[in-house]
Amino acid sequence: MDTLTHALSGALLARATASEEPRAIPRRIAAGFFACAAPDLDFVFGYAGPVEYLLNHRGITHSLVLLPLWALALSWLLAKILGEPRGWKALYGISALAIAAHIAGDVITSYGTMVLAPLSDWRAAIGTTFIIDLWFTGIILAGLLASAFLYRSRWPSVAATALLAAYVGFQYVERTKAIEFGEQYARAKGLSGARVTAHPRPVSPFNWTVFVSDDELHRFAHINLARKEPRPYRPGDGFIARLQAPYLPLEQAIWVTRPRYGYPPTHELVKDAWESPPLAFFREFADLPAFDGFSKGSVSVCAGFVDLRFLTPGRDTMPFRFGACRDRDLTWRLSPPP
Repeated sequence: MDTLTHALSGALLARATASEEPRAIPRRIAAGFFACAAPDLDFVFGYAGPVEYLLNHRGITHSLVLLPLWALALSWLLAKILGEPRGWKALYGISALAIAAHIAGDVITSYGTMVLAPLSDWRAAIGTTFIIDLWFTGIILAGLLASAFLYRSRWPSVAATALLAAYVGFQYVERTKAIEFGEQYARAKGLSGARVTAHPRPVSPFNWTVFVSDDELHRFAHINLARKEPRPYRPGDGFIARLQAPYLPLEQAIWVTRPRYGYPPTHELVKDAWESPPLAFFREFADLPAFDGFSKGSVSVCAGFVDLRFLTPGRDTMPFRFGACRDRDLTWRLSPPP
């Protein structure tokens, strides 16, 4: 989830759970806002490079194990900044709730969150919600706006919080439908044993990319579960229309094939690059790894890879692209993808 939505959700949660005297509520809302954004301070790992970012983003700052300690540190700091007369204890509860809300908001996306760090680098990912979901953010904003008008009551924020939970539940149902569509395709093609997954896409909770994967190939289709007719993009239709256009009705779905290791005669060489030690971190992270290019020079060969979880039509570039190259010494090294 994007950081602003996290922060707004913390403010909404703070208002929904407020029971203090009216003068204390603004401090509580501010504490919820900042505490719910705080875990994303791990963006600083990006300054150390893309590999460090990938290894550490959504790690220790998103840990349920360390949550009590982060809540303690944040509540103490926020009490100083906000001038809370009752001290850190008055803000500890909302700080802990806000951090937990941040973790939950990330777990429902596809990226993966290391909720047990530093004890484990296992990544939890439910995959119901795209990382920037305008409907999700809109529900939060509506709840906060209603709370501003009805400032004496916390029920508008309670209702918005409940609606958020219902919306994510609805997305889970839609994800199940998308997976069922992929399973039907796998059965029709005789792909027994293939793994079927579905990942949310932007603009609409009905937009999904469905993957049917085996050891060599990914087959995927961009679909809209509610649409009966396609919505072709025409120049001038706008940014939202451009993002919407690739998602077709189920009856018109176009399946595309993407190899994990490329094709002969370089297949085995690309596979060797993928299994090399320098790419161990990406093998651990990537859920849908795919071949993304091959180059051969006079003394070196290079192979590149991506994670198809982040394949979004209408997006100019894909994040998290990594490659491996080797020279005459036959030792693979990490390098930019070809």
